Amino acid sequence: MAGAKETPRQRMIGMMYLVLTALLALQVSNQILQKFVLLNDGMERTSKNYISKNESTVESIKYTIEQQGNNAKDFPKVEASQGIRKATSEVYIYLEELKQDLIVKANAKNEEGNFINANLKNTEITGNLFANNGKGEEMKAKLNAFPAQIEGILSGVGLTDLKFKPIANDAKDIELFANDREVRNKDFVALNFVKSPVGAVIALISQYQNEVLNIESESLTAVAITIGSFYFKADVTEARIAALSNVVAAGTKFEADMFIASSSTSAAPTMSIDGRSVPVDAKGFGKVEFTATPATQYDDRGLSKRVLKGEIITNVGGEDKVLPVEYEYFVAQPVIKVSSEVVQQLYADCANELLIEVPALGNTYSPDFTVSNGQSIKGNRPGQLTVVPGASGKVTIGVSSGGNRIGDVSYDIKPVPAPKIRPVTGSTPLDLSLAHAVGTLSGLKIEAMAEPTFGRTMAKDAKFEVTGGELILLRNEVPRTTVPITSGNALAMRSLLESAKAGDDIVVRITQVTRTNFRGNKIATNQPEIIRIPIK
Repeated sequence: MAGAKETPRQRMIGMMYLVLTALLALQVSNQILQKFVLLNDGMERTSKNYISKNESTVESIKYTIEQQGNNAKDFPKVEASQGIRKATSEVYIYLEELKQDLIVKANAKNEEGNFINANLKNTEITGNLFANNGKGEEMKAKLNAFPAQIEGILSGVGLTDLKFKPIANDAKDIELFANDREVRNKDFVALNFVKSPVGAVIALISQYQNEVLNIESESLTAVAITIGSFYFKADVTEARIAALSNVVAAGTKFEADMFIASSSTSAAPTMSIDGRSVPVDAKGFGKVEFTATPATQYDDRGLSKRVLKGEIITNVGGEDKVLPVEYEYFVAQPVIKVSSEVVQQLYADCANELLIEVPALGNTYSPDFTVSNGQSIKGNRPGQLTVVPGASGKVTIGVSSGGNRIGDVSYDIKPVPAPKIRPVTGSTPLDLSLAHAVGTLSGLKIEAMAEPTFGRTMAKDAKFEVTGGELILLRNEVPRTTVPITSGNALAMRSLLESAKAGDDIVVRITQVTRTNFRGNKIATNQPEIIRIPIK
């Protein structure tokens, strides 16, 4: 039987052999002999079916090759298939003649051709014929030479991987008997023929005929399936999925081909793509990996067509064969997408938080950034970037991924909007259209309030404070007392209000406002402004 995984028919033949061999060790009754006869009849019918099928396969091989023009690669297979049929027929006829010789010597059939039970029990004739006369050893030699002969024929047409086990085995080589102390030391002849009844040996020879025909059938099938193609041993089989894309947007279809991929661990193929070598793993599968370079032109969909051209060189039928391969793919134009509250312009000397993405790169996006006329701080997530522009002009952000440059985005630098200055008492803004009592102004503060949009989008940079100017007590438009402003949140109101009277005015003259940025740095700017507060 073949060394590869056995078919149901092979397993049945093997089991029948074990059953027959085991029955030889039993005391044989008439009922058991009748079972041998039935088994023999069944196996002889199977042999006839095998012969008919195998002869048809030989003719089919010849016809198919003729129809394909008798090409030089396939034409030798006609002779090979005929050689297999001839070798099988010789062994089969040899076994049949032995079987008929045994029937005659044992007088196992009557004139009507029916088996005689009494003569089927005879154990001396089988011993004499197969042990004493040497027919058993002769049979063993022929049976075990047959698989090697068939392998030689197959090798001549490039089928070197189909192997067959010996047919005739000693007890130690049969799993059923290997550990049986009483049987395991018996050789092929002693196991099968010594003290074995004629009826059992007849069935056993028919079993051997079946095994010979089964080897022929497998061999002819192996030849037939290689016609018009090449033979390649695929000992690695994997289920694979090839998707149109491994990134799928929600609500869209996922499309892929699911297939069986085969390769050979012994073939050792060499592979290349566009002149570059492709690494091949231990299973014989190549790994194609490269960085797609930007195209010079893209179509209206933002795509540029490319074609990979490669080849696989592997041994086929004893000679190297070049298998070309082409694969069409598209390079997508990388579009840089920037998300931010203030994406049109970036504020000077502020932490402008951006999310920079390149959707076409999918989950391979591994960004790096360069910033001109400013500084940058990378965030915790890919694409997160804080840009701190210079004082004026433009800031340019260079975007790369995995060491490959994608492109640039540029933004105008927008100055920080001036804050709104307002006097407050407690947390209530002072109404400048009204005069205020001296007692209500003791807790006066001068606040610098961020412009609403800037305060909302740039909260970390929107902390303002009045840090320069003076407070003037004015009576009849003549200054009476002046105190400096160093912090709008801590005014020296007491000394100013001690001499204040109804009808006076407090003039707030602002000269400087200081902003504290996200780093805690103080940035002072000139912001001249006058506020007049009447006293009642």
